[in-house]
Amino acid sequence: MKTPAAAAPEADRFPPVIQVGMASLALILVGGIYLAAHLPESVPLAPAVALLIASVVLLLANLTLMARVPDFPWRRFVDVAKWSLLAYTITAGLIGWVFIRDGLRGGTLVVLVASLVVYALQVPLMIGFTVARYHRS
Repeated sequence: MKTPAAAAPEADRFPPVIQVGMASLALILVGGIYLAAHLPESVPLAPAVALLIASVVLLLANLTLMARVPDFPWRRFVDVAKWSLLAYTITAGLIGWVFIRDGLRGGTLVVLVASLVVYALQVPLMIGFTVARYHRS
C-alpha cells in the first residue's frame, strides 16, 4: 500500500482539473445568485453573462488540460462521465423546467439555462476525471 508521500509524485502529473472546475462552478453560482437577487424585476444581464463566459472559458480550459495528459485513461473517464452526464442532465433539466414553469422569460432564462448546461457538463467532467486519475490499468 502506498503512503501519501509515495503517491505524491504520481499525483503531480495531473493538471488542476478539479480546482479549475470548482472555480467554474463558483462563477455559475455567483451568477445565479446575482440573477435571483434581482428577480422578479428586470435584471441587468451584463454581470451574469460575464460570469457565464468566464465559466465557459474555464470549462474549455479543463478539457484542454485533460487532453494534454499523456496516457490518460480516457476509456475509464468516459465510462464514468457518461453516466454522471445523464444524471446531471436530468437534474439540470428539472431545474430548467422549474424556471420555465415559474414564468421566467427572455434573456434571464437564456443565461440561467446556459449556466445549467455548464453545470451539467462540468460536474460529470470532474467526477470522470477523479475516477480516471486513480484508475490503475
